Amino acid sequence: MAFTPSKDYKRREREQRKADKRREREEAKVEKLATEKAAAELAEEEAVKKTATEREAQLEAEFEAEFEAELEAEKDAKKKAQIKPK
Repeated sequence: MAFTPSKDYKRREREQRKADKRREREEAKVEKLATEKAAAELAEEEAVKKTATEREAQLEAEFEAEFEAELEAEKDAKKKAQIKPK
């Protein structure tokens, strides 16, 4: 006599396949969310670094401009002092 699976066995197998698929979908969803979260955190870190770099460059430019202004003021003061008759 040939062995044929029972209807209960077939039903359990079908339910197990459905459960496996559902678990795979849930795992994929969790993995996708974790990937998106990591990407968002990386983007935020990059934005913070970019902002810090821009701010540093701005401060450097302000310092340079202030230094140049002081240098020009000193040059003007020296010129005025040399032109002044004694």
